[in-house]
Amino acid sequence: MCGVFGIHGHPEAANLAYLGLHSLQHRGQESAGVVTCEDSTLHAVRKMGHVAATFTRERLARLPGTSAVGHTRYTTAGGSLPKNIQPLTVESRSGALAIAHNGNLVNAEELREELEADGSIFSSNSDTEVILQLMARARGDDLAARLGQALTRVRGAYSLVLLSSHGIVAARDPHGFRPLVLGKVRGHENSWVVASETCAFDLIGAERVRDVAPGEILSIRADGLRSVMMRRGDPRYCVFEHVYFARPDSRIDDLGVYNRRVAMGRRLAVEHPAEADLVIPVPDSGMVAALGYSKQSGLPFEIGLSRNHYVGRTFIEPKDSIRHFGVKLKLNAVPDVLRGKRVVVVDDSVVRGTTSRKIVKLVRDAGARAVHVRISSPPVTHPCYYGINTPTRDELIGSKHDVEETRRFITADSLGYLSPEGLLEAASHSDSRQYCTACFTGDYPVPIERASVRHQLRLIEV
Repeated sequence: MCGVFGIHGHPEAANLAYLGLHSLQHRGQESAGVVTCEDSTLHAVRKMGHVAATFTRERLARLPGTSAVGHTRYTTAGGSLPKNIQPLTVESRSGALAIAHNGNLVNAEELREELEADGSIFSSNSDTEVILQLMARARGDDLAARLGQALTRVRGAYSLVLLSSHGIVAARDPHGFRPLVLGKVRGHENSWVVASETCAFDLIGAERVRDVAPGEILSIRADGLRSVMMRRGDPRYCVFEHVYFARPDSRIDDLGVYNRRVAMGRRLAVEHPAEADLVIPVPDSGMVAALGYSKQSGLPFEIGLSRNHYVGRTFIEPKDSIRHFGVKLKLNAVPDVLRGKRVVVVDDSVVRGTTSRKIVKLVRDAGARAVHVRISSPPVTHPCYYGINTPTRDELIGSKHDVEETRRFITADSLGYLSPEGLLEAASHSDSRQYCTACFTGDYPVPIERASVRHQLRLIEV
């Protein structure tokens, strides 16, 4: 997942980057960083943990300049370690450079081995550093040209934002797997901003201009904005952005996420009705789809599960005294809503099945008479290699068990998934756009040739 943010031409670049990352916190919670540029010098604050804990008033004051890039990290390639915190920074023959990346390169290991054989030394486990090493070998008149040349070698998913003394550069892979949006800060004619989602614009007072096109490189400098198109493949937007990842108040590839999720819930109710008394969501990911299910079915929408929004990592977990501790730490049932009722529980997906099983038990223990589980996406049967850290195929319950077997495992009275056709119809609205559905079908738009795990040297900074 990850969230990327970039801004150019604003006197409070660091503060706006910090606020933008707040809006993108849902895309990555492992680490956060902001890098600014002033007088050809990069200034960085990068820490493990959430945005609010990383940036204090004092740290933000140490980030001068009118351009900035930021990143919230969700680990896919490379471990969750300080050395992998982004934006990554390097010194090159053309000056200092910072890069933030959302996505995953499927040929990173192959390229890394080739670069190491040619003398490259890497300082992180991140696949993003492969792009920097390729740029160091590229020829071109400016940063955008060198980036474009480097990107001809990589395959996979990337939405990138780079910072140099000349401005910022943004790029999106030829299939457009991960989102990237261009905007302008209101009241600042020459202040451009790019971000993973439009919700980041709303907080800082920016307006959406357009989505960065698949295969596009944008160069934003003092003399304005310039666009160059790389080779363009068939668009394969990630449908799971609409199912789960993006915030419901965002627009992704010119479609409102909220309306797409309502449509998924409505279609789910048509495909899998239930004899029930009420509909409840699994908060927060199932909230909007459950509302759509309620609208279509006529069943009342209720909040039957309450979520603790202040859960962080805990190192104290009872062994035997509290069953289902992990789920109970985040969710608690509302007996006054559930007691004696036949309940439809709506969630976005089932991955391993263990969490769904615990949620069904929570609802039953609160007095529900029947529990019907409805999922606003098809069964997840294959891992994602384009920027989502999904389990291996052996761990995915949908890859080995049919719907009835999964229903028995999670102990629900019934289980219904949204069909692939229903998902695409709800996500696409009235156009004929193409989505990546590899996690549901195993149809990978960019072939996965091998899966390798690099030995990681654990460098711990204290």
